[in-house]
Amino acid sequence: MTDSQSAEALMPPDEASFRTVLGHFATGVTIITAMNGSEPVGVSANAFTSVSLDPPLVLFCAAKSSTTWPKIEQAGKFTVNILSEHQEDVCRVFATKGADRFTRIGWRPSANGNPILHDVLAYIDCTIESQFDGGDHIIVVGRVQELGITADDGPLLFYRGGYGNFHA
Repeated sequence: MTDSQSAEALMPPDEASFRTVLGHFATGVTIITAMNGSEPVGVSANAFTSVSLDPPLVLFCAAKSSTTWPKIEQAGKFTVNILSEHQEDVCRVFATKGADRFTRIGWRPSANGNPILHDVLAYIDCTIESQFDGGDHIIVVGRVQELGITADDGPLLFYRGGYGNFHA
C-alpha cells in the first residue's frame, strides 16, 4: 500500500459523501433558458456537457423538483448560456426559487426565440432531442441549432461549494 492510498478517505456513497467527493470536480456554470409563451424562463445548471459532434448534441440535467423544467420541456427548445467569471450574481439569481429573474438580467432572443443572456461567454441554442430518467434528475439531450461566442472573458467555475474563475 502506498502512502497516498493509506491517506485516502473511504466514504459510503450517501448523499453527503457524494456531494463532498463530486464537489472536487470543477464545473462550468450555465443558465438554461426558454420561452414559456411570452414569458422567459430559466434555471442554473452545472450538470452540462457535449455529447456528440455528428449530430451536434449536448446534455444538461434538470432536477425533477424544478418548477422551471416543465416550462422548458413544454417549449421543446432551450438555450444554454455559458456564464463568464463576472456573472456569479446572475447564477445566484437563477438558482433562487421564486426570484424575478428576467427583470434584473438583460437578454435578447436567439434565432430560435430563446433568451440569450447579456454578457455570457457563449450560447448554444437547441431543440429537445430526448430525455432519460436520471434518479432525482431528468437527463435532457438537445440537438444544437445555433451557437456562438459572445465574449472573451474567463468562465465562471463552481468548485467545492464556491465560485471561482480560470485564466489560461
